Amino acid sequence: MAQYFKIHPDNPQVRLLNQAVAILRQGGVIVYPTDSCYALGCLPGNKNAFAKILAIRRLNKTHNLTLLCPSMADIGALTKIDNAAFRLIKRLTPGPYTFLMRASRHVPKYIQHPKKKTIGLRIPAHETLLALLEIVNEPTLSTSLILPDNELPETDPEEIYKQLGKEVDLIIDAGPCGVELTTVVDLTSGSVEVIRQGKGNLQKFASSADTMKEKYMGDDIGNSS
Repeated sequence: MAQYFKIHPDNPQVRLLNQAVAILRQGGVIVYPTDSCYALGCLPGNKNAFAKILAIRRLNKTHNLTLLCPSMADIGALTKIDNAAFRLIKRLTPGPYTFLMRASRHVPKYIQHPKKKTIGLRIPAHETLLALLEIVNEPTLSTSLILPDNELPETDPEEIYKQLGKEVDLIIDAGPCGVELTTVVDLTSGSVEVIRQGKGNLQKFASSADTMKEKYMGDDIGNSS
């Protein structure tokens, strides 16, 4: 059965976070809170954990997954990014936005979209999750915890334990989460396209999108592939 950690949402216990990181590094699949909803996650280098997440959600490999990052430096290493996109992401994060971008050579190929070679990237605004990511010190593969045949994500960690206690390795209970997913912004074509309206404030997004009106000049930040 899965371990169950009850963690304070604003002042997370470091001892429990260290134990959670150890489970991730051992190839575990965990459930954790985000600034939008509860999610499933693992380290991206573990194919078995990745396959387990796909099986739990009954997803195929064309589903775009997300890498949660603790900082902008991580995003710069995971995608080819120009100055305008960098400024846009920096202005909107941390927050409930997922940015769909071209994956760099640092992203394992099996977690990229098989045809588009894209990956979702985001920096969440949740104290427990950010503290976990800082200890892990690497991006974490993530997908919203929406069980098969359900339209909305799970919100109650105790109910999640009843349903998934035998399928995951850890459930982090930091209190109830919402059911609204992130706003997904596609930056793969040199323009800004909102492909899913979610929790992210679109008015805030619209003002930030003005920074993307300039043409791409090929001035990259971070590593490229």
